[in-house]
Amino acid sequence: MAQIVYFSLTGQTRRFVEKLPQYTALEIDPVNPFIENSEDFILVVPTYERPVVEVVDDFLQTADNQSYCQGIFGGGNRNFAQLFCFTAKDMARDYQLPLLHLFEFQGSDYDVDQLKNALEAFRETTNH
Repeated sequence: MAQIVYFSLTGQTRRFVEKLPQYTALEIDPVNPFIENSEDFILVVPTYERPVVEVVDDFLQTADNQSYCQGIFGGGNRNFAQLFCFTAKDMARDYQLPLLHLFEFQGSDYDVDQLKNALEAFRETTNH
């Protein structure tokens, strides 16, 4: 089963992920993001300038972590119009990963369902 890997600066992303307690979640530690991961995961990232979320790059570039990433969810604020979730969009482009879903703030029930469905769909494809 895929797990959730996420980074949260203000707690919004953490609150979103905590709405799915039945799934294993790994929060990227800004003090030590160089953790080796050997499980498939969906990455959930907030929207900040790239230097702020550089720890996510560090995590993805550690060992084979990037190869386990099945896609990206991005959180942001729609008030920023075309900049909404630009971090997730940029990471999806830079790492050639699927951009699965974008949500605002800590996500709605619909957004939580989208993450749950993505995790379940991935689980089904790996069990066949």
